[in-house]
Amino acid sequence: MTNQEPTLLRVQDIHAYYGNIHALKGVSLEVNEKEIVALIGSNGAGKSTLLNTVSGILRSKQGSIYFEGSRIDQLSAHKIVDLGISQVPEGRKIFSRLSVIENLEMGAFVRKDRGEVAKDMEAAFELFPRLRERRQQVAGTLSGGEQQMLAIARALMARPHLLLLDEPSMGLAPVLVETIFETIERISNEGTTILLVEQNALMAFQIATRGYVIQTGSIALEDSTENLSENEMVQKLYLGIEVE
Repeated sequence: MTNQEPTLLRVQDIHAYYGNIHALKGVSLEVNEKEIVALIGSNGAGKSTLLNTVSGILRSKQGSIYFEGSRIDQLSAHKIVDLGISQVPEGRKIFSRLSVIENLEMGAFVRKDRGEVAKDMEAAFELFPRLRERRQQVAGTLSGGEQQMLAIARALMARPHLLLLDEPSMGLAPVLVETIFETIERISNEGTTILLVEQNALMAFQIATRGYVIQTGSIALEDSTENLSENEMVQKLYLGIEVE
């Protein structure tokens, strides 16, 4: 497949373990600049493990990860953030006892350009007007949808080149899912590259150009989201379509 944009993230033959559990078994994938790439799979397939390995939370035992042409799989998590990768973790994981503003400030902790942080906070409030209304509110008292907005806004405060999104629609009402995905698309249109882990494959395929299917720690399929949507296995397992 020929890609117009250069490769931003390259994962090559990654093996990762949780104790004795072989969670990732030779996973390889690429994300090109300005793309939204979807990664789908069932619970326990290795989706979150892959994101955690890219972001340095989990160290791979074998293989390599390159970001903007430089190898990063041996770097600490905070150095990877500094290079331009931010992760929105599954389950939000906001700082529940801090205010909305304090959470956003935490998202910018690696930045040296403190004068620009206020501008980016204003941009976050423009992206999520509801957060502006609740900027002094303790984050743990926000609704689930508002907490997801805050988690995404906090990750954007680091000015990432690559945003790793882990199950952004989990536990949200359908109307909020629509809002979150519209916002993800807007973030992409403004120039941020996105690797999206999502169980709602139907929604993910509406905004992503390419996708990967991971099963039991290995990549089973890779294709355009248009072609994946027509794949019988994907239709049956992930799109809820009855295949005759």
